[in-house]
Amino acid sequence: MPRLDFSPVSDLPLSLPSGPAALLAAALDRERKIDRALETLGPIGGKDVILVGGGADETARRTAEAARLTTIGSLLDGDANALPDGSADAIVSAWAGFRGVEPDELASADRLLRPNGRLLVVHDYGRDDVSRLRGELPEYGTWSKRSGPFLANGFRVRVIHCFWSFDTLEAAQGFLGEAFGADGTAVADGLKRPRLSYNVAIYHRTRGAVRGDDAAEAAPPRGHVYPARRPATRR
Repeated sequence: MPRLDFSPVSDLPLSLPSGPAALLAAALDRERKIDRALETLGPIGGKDVILVGGGADETARRTAEAARLTTIGSLLDGDANALPDGSADAIVSAWAGFRGVEPDELASADRLLRPNGRLLVVHDYGRDDVSRLRGELPEYGTWSKRSGPFLANGFRVRVIHCFWSFDTLEAAQGFLGEAFGADGTAVADGLKRPRLSYNVAIYHRTRGAVRGDDAAEAAPPRGHVYPARRPATRR
């Protein structure tokens, strides 16, 4: 089994050798549910957008959507510091940024956003087939709690039910074995269809938002029950 680096790389939620990485890029969210949700929560289309840590594929998609796209490595690097206040209508970070919520990172986002600007952060949510491959991650537990780093800092969360979809069952099984070794083979043996369930959390926040009593975890996966609370209203 090849050594895996489980750090996120923006185009993908984890780093893989080039062969499996290409297969995953073709399989991940073929329906583009994540992109549609970002547009709904942004919007992004026709707006000035800052992309944090974007890979080549994501940069190409955001360039096609935005009126103007600015790419930076992180919200704390020199490129971010060089941007003027109120540079963007939206900031998008997928997997690579906001590994939790650092106060300096959040302050940088608020400085760069215009009034009512939107910060959109994509991370894995878990409670799915994919989480069986990756072990215990903070994304799967503490990050999505009301006391966690996102909801406690003015974010809300939208959970998107996606898939890793392959052309055939054999292709899915081959990918899982090559990319994840024995753990992948165990998951592959239980597949009935050539796809894995994959739940993604989009943490979204309006510039300057603070935690409110109505912060809500929206659309949780089936089988995962949250305490009853009054309906949330968008900030």
